[in-house]
Amino acid sequence: MRDSSPVSDHLQNVQSRVLSSGGHALTATRSMSALPAAPVRLLLADVDGTLVTPEKALTERAVAAVRKLRAAGVLFAITSGRPPRGMTMLIDPLELELPLAAFNGGLLVDPHLVVLEQHEIAQRSVLPVVDLLESHGLDAWLYRGAEWYVRQLAAPHVDREARTVAFAPTVVESYGELTDGVAKLVGVSDDPHAIAAATSAAQERFGNHLSIASSQPYYLDVTHPQANKGAVVLDLSTRYSIPRAEIATIGDGPNDTLMFAKSGLSIAMGNAGSDVKHAATVVTSSNTEEGFANAVERFILPRAPG
Repeated sequence: MRDSSPVSDHLQNVQSRVLSSGGHALTATRSMSALPAAPVRLLLADVDGTLVTPEKALTERAVAAVRKLRAAGVLFAITSGRPPRGMTMLIDPLELELPLAAFNGGLLVDPHLVVLEQHEIAQRSVLPVVDLLESHGLDAWLYRGAEWYVRQLAAPHVDREARTVAFAPTVVESYGELTDGVAKLVGVSDDPHAIAAATSAAQERFGNHLSIASSQPYYLDVTHPQANKGAVVLDLSTRYSIPRAEIATIGDGPNDTLMFAKSGLSIAMGNAGSDVKHAATVVTSSNTEEGFANAVERFILPRAPG
């Protein structure tokens, strides 16, 4: 269930319709006449699956879209499960000025990577979470400070993640000496049933004091309870004195629905799953079809405060 937002009540139970923009299909899960009337003063975007292509690249149109936001007076921020070092390649091309919310909001840094706020997993919970993930056949990764730790370099998705974040992990035999200052634990598996079972078990055991959500079909992220993308919306709202009704969010993963529920306008990518699309106000095209740029042009710029 979505949390109630300043515009959610009058958006319920309205028939969907399909729009077109530049030849790309864009779907409104609510009718356009019932979309939020409030201006959009800030857009918060997920990174992987949303802002970048499947090859982890920024397109010229995506860069241009962020430039258009700035010209229209709309603030732009990004949030990701990536560590801060894995977001640095986006700072200069996008001329980012707002805090970067790494680890799904577990660590807020400025564009110079100076730490503004950090939410760590309680030390006593680290090894029990690792044990639970591994008991379901998942590889466990650990993020601590600026470092990423794994137990096996040849484990699934380590290579891909290293290319994505542009640095290699440190291989350790045990996490026993690394339980302090942990920002995020990740369970990794290509078996969706194992991910689902681990998610359910982790939520049952740790859900009252940890945030547990899937960021990709093969990743299960475990963070501090305040380290979630919904909390990032609340932080930016307070930090810049912008009502939640005037904040828009865009993403593709199950963990993005947490920020959808806290924002006035939410946009799901065309490559998102059906549950994510259902949780959003509107749906844009996929990240192989310039979905981010299309969303900015179709849904954000017409609501710019200027």
